Amino acid sequence: MARESWLDSENHPTIDAHVQQLEHFTKSLADGVIDKAELAQQEKNLIAAMGAAEQVLSDEAHAAVTKLLAELAAYTVMEMLHTMTTARLQAAIK
Repeated sequence: MARESWLDSENHPTIDAHVQQLEHFTKSLADGVIDKAELAQQEKNLIAAMGAAEQVLSDEAHAAVTKLLAELAAYTVMEMLHTMTTARLQAAIK
């Protein structure tokens, strides 16, 4: 399987495209509500993926992926908060 870059030609993250390929994720979002069971299943999926990756990474690669995961989590939270703040401001203006 060919490696797909995590960055596009303009050096922007393309992780969203990879996320959209996760069938369980798109099914969970279909009704616009994430329930406890869906969140619990996603946690299990995350734990399984982390465990599988951790087993095959060298110490150096493990450190790099740990940093990547932390930066991705921070970016996701910041992007979500920015989107929510922008939506609130637009609603207040109307």
